[in-house]
Amino acid sequence: MAFSESHVSKLPGSPENIFSKMSGMANRYNTINMSQGFPGFQTDDYLKELVYKAMKDGYNQYAPLAGVPELREEIVKKIEALHGKKYHPDSEITLTAGASQAIYCAISAFVHPGDEVIIFKPAYDIYEPIVKTNGGIPVHIQLKGKEYTVDWNEVKAKISDKTRMIVINTPHNPSGTILSKADMLQLENLLKNTNIILLSDEVYEHIIFDGEKHQSASSFPELSERAIVCASFGKTFHNTGWKMGYCVAPDVLMKEIWKFQEIIVFCVNHPIQRAFAEYLKDSETYLSLPKFYQEKRDYFLEQIKDTKFKIIPSAGTYFQLLDYSEITSESDILFAEKLVKEYQLASIPVSVFNINNQDLKQLRFCFAKENETLDKAAEILLKIG
Repeated sequence: MAFSESHVSKLPGSPENIFSKMSGMANRYNTINMSQGFPGFQTDDYLKELVYKAMKDGYNQYAPLAGVPELREEIVKKIEALHGKKYHPDSEITLTAGASQAIYCAISAFVHPGDEVIIFKPAYDIYEPIVKTNGGIPVHIQLKGKEYTVDWNEVKAKISDKTRMIVINTPHNPSGTILSKADMLQLENLLKNTNIILLSDEVYEHIIFDGEKHQSASSFPELSERAIVCASFGKTFHNTGWKMGYCVAPDVLMKEIWKFQEIIVFCVNHPIQRAFAEYLKDSETYLSLPKFYQEKRDYFLEQIKDTKFKIIPSAGTYFQLLDYSEITSESDILFAEKLVKEYQLASIPVSVFNINNQDLKQLRFCFAKENETLDKAAEILLKIG
């Protein structure tokens, strides 16, 4: 019997992942890769030594399902210090294999066939496929203009008796924008007296600029009672390959997430958890990140200030959008491919994340790179147009 995609696939017609495509092109054309979102810095040697020590000390078997108690305690302390929310370390936190697994478990635990899930576009490209594989229906809302603001009246209009979940992401990938306190208060008011679950993707929580404060869902009492907040150590500590993240949520929600945690991974890397439990005791390991990454952002923008790209400085994440509308009318996909093939510089076209592939003539560049790499990229950008 010959199987066709329509017979076997739960995600028929899924496009090629843009990150894989652009990184693959970057490798083939030997380019500077500012497309995929991984830091170009080494993990702290002390943290690596802590992992090795945990291995030598014998922490090489299964960890508890929710994570080692010492690490859960440290994360709870961090959240309480930053956002004023006290989670219970035994019942309201789970260590996961990266934030992606936390997001997968959160959606799978609560979205039933026919449930609607509101997703703001442009959106990180894992939300929608997970919703669909669980039989849910993605309901898209396009963020407005090149500043990517939320029209809360549209959100209100899109909420129905079928709405099971709303997904937010702040700081936002790919736009580099952030949700304000006013945004979060409007969301809190919209969800009041509903049974809608909030999934808050906050993997760039510590990478925020210009003196702004990260507005975590944990900070808002009536949001936190319905929110699953997902975070990533890989983004924070320059080790995305370790695949270590976590989620926090009220115990009534976490109990359901644990059911999926158990059947998907049961638990995550034990020695790395032990290392982070010790490493997080020094809050400067994460409180220093806004300054570190803002210096990278500002350095990159200073190097490209004389290009023909139009720039709205990123407010968070380690991504910067560059508007090329004064250079060419080409589609962002074709222009991104041209940069790889003719200029040896890889970026990400933003249209692939928008409703109907709306093309605002913007490319996303990752500036989490050493200055030498940023210099080379700037030299190329200065030649374009």
